[in-house]
Amino acid sequence: MSSSGKTIKVALAGAGAFGVKHLDGIKNIEGVQVVSLVSRDLDKTREVADKYGIKHVTTELADSLALPEVDAVILCTPTQMHACQTLACLRAGKHVQVEIPLCDVLTDGEEVVSLAKASGLVAMCGHTRRFNPSHQWVNRKIRAGEFKIQQMDVQTYFFRRSNINALGQPRSWTDHLLWHHAAHTVDLFAYQCGSPIVQAHAIQGPIHPSLGIAMDMSIQLKAASGAICTLSLSFNNEGPMSGQGTFFRYIGDTGTYLARYDDLFNGKDEQIDVSQVDVSMNGIELQDREFFAAIREGREPNASVAQVLDCYRVLDQLEQQLA
Repeated sequence: MSSSGKTIKVALAGAGAFGVKHLDGIKNIEGVQVVSLVSRDLDKTREVADKYGIKHVTTELADSLALPEVDAVILCTPTQMHACQTLACLRAGKHVQVEIPLCDVLTDGEEVVSLAKASGLVAMCGHTRRFNPSHQWVNRKIRAGEFKIQQMDVQTYFFRRSNINALGQPRSWTDHLLWHHAAHTVDLFAYQCGSPIVQAHAIQGPIHPSLGIAMDMSIQLKAASGAICTLSLSFNNEGPMSGQGTFFRYIGDTGTYLARYDDLFNGKDEQIDVSQVDVSMNGIELQDREFFAAIREGREPNASVAQVLDCYRVLDQLEQQLA
């Protein structure tokens, strides 16, 4: 366990596009040091480790978990490994932050939440949208009673007809519109409304012959507050937005806001300054800051595995509908 003055020593698993984003964010956080890097390809992992001054390199998570100096682990590994690796970290007595999604099978997520509770360790899931300055700004307006969501309209679009990551490199695993990309919006919608999701519907397009997943999907949600959410997802979208990811339109009783990553605009497309919302404009860094602060303060983090489990219950319902 880390006391407030001690350097928190971290193992990071997954040296791909997202792992590097975490390494860049952690560089800006005082009192935190990445001491071990885990990834599939030893040479590529060494290359990344050298760049960030990380001494210990391995292809096995178990090697990092065996290091007594490691206090915490950040998992940026393939979706299919998230739940079992999170359990392994908790069993090894390490605090853990797992990238979104927590799981792709609901019972696995429930097992993580139950072990995290029993362990007393910090266990958090990378629901970055809770931390992006743009969404934080909207959240503050809602909490102050100045804005109430009537509808969220969200487009999650990529051009990904082959299996590549955000850096354009080949992936060893298949990404998923429902369990990964929809998870961001399903969680954010309930979080921003401060109200649980009471209705959820989904339809999907044809299954890709070699990837075995739907490349297009449409989801409708309703919160107990009465607010609705319309989410469109595609891996088939060409054009300027093809690599951009997700655009959020908040339609409310007192205004309209458009969030594009960390930037925010009003309904007339005039930019709103969100640079003073938090200590950084980088959502991943802010997410990591919350993880380490929760470890130091011995408290539950925002986006703890317990808080996000409801999102995965909704995804499970949607998967059953689609089946």
